[in-house]
Amino acid sequence: MRLRDAIRRCSGFEPYNVSHAERLVSTAGAFTGILLILIVSRFFLEGITTFLIVASMGASAVLLFSVPHGRLSQPWPLVGGHLVSALIGVSCAKFVPDLVIAEALAVGLAVGAMYYLHCIHPPGGATAITAVVGGEQVAELGYQYVLTPVLLNVLVILFVAVVFNYPFRWRRYPAALFSSAAEKKAELKQRPDDIKHEDFVYALSKIDSLLDVSETDLLRIYDLVTRRHESSRTFDRLIPGHYYSNGAYGEDWSVRQIIDWNQQHAGDAQLIYKIVAGPDRRKTGICSEAEFYQWARHEVVRDEQNWRRVDAVADISADDS
Repeated sequence: MRLRDAIRRCSGFEPYNVSHAERLVSTAGAFTGILLILIVSRFFLEGITTFLIVASMGASAVLLFSVPHGRLSQPWPLVGGHLVSALIGVSCAKFVPDLVIAEALAVGLAVGAMYYLHCIHPPGGATAITAVVGGEQVAELGYQYVLTPVLLNVLVILFVAVVFNYPFRWRRYPAALFSSAAEKKAELKQRPDDIKHEDFVYALSKIDSLLDVSETDLLRIYDLVTRRHESSRTFDRLIPGHYYSNGAYGEDWSVRQIIDWNQQHAGDAQLIYKIVAGPDRRKTGICSEAEFYQWARHEVVRDEQNWRRVDAVADISADDS
């Protein structure tokens, strides 16, 4: 594995395979949600305290508008996570005299409570700690802090998320709205028997939304469910200039393009290939035709920024017609 690939793997860097339109929608949604929250919060608080409280909502905006289908972004984690964290934060501020201990205890208890209530929402930690360090105005609010501004802010950003995301069919919020439509379509078609790396990559690109689960994790989940580790070839012959995939999972997945045949080795035709995706990308190699057949599982084609199996392309073309 090259040093660059090793660094990317250890750092958790994964390119976001989403369109410019999706990125602009996320940006505009976060702007709208926070703007309305700031306007509402100013009715209850003044000065720097307003911005301290809105800070946790800024983190929620990232989830609701950049990862609208994520598990941590759904309505119950949003509402429950902020409210239980606010309640715990106010309690710690009232009953724990040491400020440092109160801050740490507020966040720790909030995390535990969110676990047990099945409403983990990372910005809830900021809501809890703000209740402790928010200053005199927050202290004077007491438990009212839970309702105004926290609950009110949560309802505002939840409303914006539902309304703002609704016109975009690929990013309905909450995720149940998107899932119900997808399930109805799925009933009309039987699940394919053989789903490989290219199928996952193409499906993720069509969702056009950043999911809080990696492509590799999805492949591993599928593998655990189906227990399918082997697959047969989906092509009959090798063609110069065409692309072929090994059908592997995650970082083992690779695509090669056949450049030419080398006939210098009598009795054993050698072919020259170039690696165009996966480990050792851009390198070339030579192997026998039999070795290439043993390695390859699918013929694939380039579709914008993704790879798709040739048989999948044929199926889609037939559906469109």
